[in-house]
Order: sequence, then structure tokens, then C-alpha cells
Amino acid sequence: MSTQPRPRPAQPASTGSDAHVDPAGAVDPSSPDLWAVVDALTEWLDGSQPVGGREGLLLRVLKLSEEVGEVAQAVVGATGQNPRKGVSHTWEDVQSELCDVVITALVALRTLTPEAAAVFAARLTHVAERSLGGPGDRPAGSAPRP
Repeated sequence: MSTQPRPRPAQPASTGSDAHVDPAGAVDPSSPDLWAVVDALTEWLDGSQPVGGREGLLLRVLKLSEEVGEVAQAVVGATGQNPRKGVSHTWEDVQSELCDVVITALVALRTLTPEAAAVFAARLTHVAERSLGGPGDRPAGSAPRP
């Protein structure tokens, strides 16, 4: 795994036709080429980050904490748990913030390795096998392991 960010492009990258972005800029979330969009976002960020090198890499990973905090804020707002603010968010806001966490994590992973898609696929397979196993791996009626 490389700990060095990729070289910064001179200008933001075009996502091209492989990224499945329509003329209005909307990404097709069912696109099999999610990683083309992740690559384009990573290149765009690389081209506009004020801090590079190892420090820039660390800041990109720390961005995840900020995004998770926004999920927490949205949940508190959707449930009205802050009596001063009341219900300030919707569950759709929570969904959007969760998507931001996923996107930020994928971009951070891509920043760490050009093999992000393979790393992610291998980890997803590992977690699925560990958690879901085969039909004989857990008693009937039991829930998958977290």
C-alpha cells in the first residue's frame, strides 16, 4: 500500500463517458463503474488541495470524522433530541450524510492505493464471508454476525 498521494493534475479531471455522469452532472448510482467517478473525484481533490504530501493524505482520511459527525448531527436533528433546535433535519438528510461518508471513504481509499476497487472488493468479500458464511455456518434462524 502506498502512503504517498498520487501526483496532482494541473486541472480537475473530466469524468469522461466511463464515469456515467449525465450532462447535468448527475452520477448514475447503479453504474457498474463507480470507481471511474471515485477516480475523477480524487483527481479533482488532488488538483485543488492546499496541503499535499503526507499531511494532505492524513487530512483526507480525517475528513471521514467530519462526515461522520454530520451524520450524528442529522440523526440528532431528525429525532429532535436537541431541545433548543427541535426537529431540524429529516431522515433524508441522514441518508445524504451517510452517502457522503461512503463517498469520502472511497476517495480516501483511492488516495491510498491505485488498487482501491480490488482492495474494497476483497474486504467486502471477507466481511460477507465472516458475517454471512455459508448455509451450514450458523444455526437455523440465527442472525448474521456483525
